[in-house]
Formats: sequence, C-alpha cells, structure tokens
Amino acid sequence: MTKVFPYSDKVMDHFTNPRNMGEIADANAIADVGNPACGDMMRLFLKIENGKIVDAKFKTFGCGAAIATSSMLTEIIKGMTVEEALSVTNQRVIDALDGLPAVKRHCSVMAEEALIGALKEYKAKQGGEATEGGVKSA
Repeated sequence: MTKVFPYSDKVMDHFTNPRNMGEIADANAIADVGNPACGDMMRLFLKIENGKIVDAKFKTFGCGAAIATSSMLTEIIKGMTVEEALSVTNQRVIDALDGLPAVKRHCSVMAEEALIGALKEYKAKQGGEATEGGVKSA
C-alpha cells in the first residue's frame, strides 16, 4: 500500500492519538501562540512544582502536524526541570517525531515558542527576569 501522507508513523500516531490534550485547571504557566499564515493556534498549560514540570497539556487548533508537535512537546517536557525544558528546541520535537515535511516545520516552531512563553511567564511569577531567548533567575 502506498503511503498517502508525507508524515512519519510517529506524526500520524500523535495526530490520531494525541497525548496530554486538554487544560490544567491549576496551571501556573500558560502561553498562547499562533501562526497567522496558516491559522494554527496553540495554548500550552504547565503545572510546575519545585522547579519541575509535573504536568503539561495543550489545546491546539490546526493541522495534523500542529497537533502532533503539540502532543510530542508535552511528552518530551513532562518530568523535566524548568532549566532542562529551556533547552528543548523545535528540532528536538521534529527529531522525536522522526521528521516533518519542510512546509510543516513552522508547527514545531510554534510548539517551541509556546514552551518558551510559558516558561517566561512562570519565571516572571517567581520573581525571575524574562530575557530574549530564555529566562534568567533573579
């Protein structure tokens, strides 16, 4: 059988069976990002305790790649410290999904931007200083 979609099996699995979809009622970090060019939007919820991401959920409106990258991102970061999560890049998400077509790489960038935005919000609430491209503790 010929593969109809230009996506890896992992992308298709995370699209059809997304992990961690939904909201966290008592999230202490939330970020909203979107890509006006394609209409994809993502809201990332993080629950952080003692500097560790204990839960991560998302709500994404968009294509299959946007949903898959959101799902994979939450799987990658759960259990990480805030500092470890700051090193997660869109390329790491792409690699974890066994690749994305070039025209869909912006979906992984959206996931990275949501993570950075949520971590900046968390650090700011903790009295840290949000800096361009990362977060610096107070």
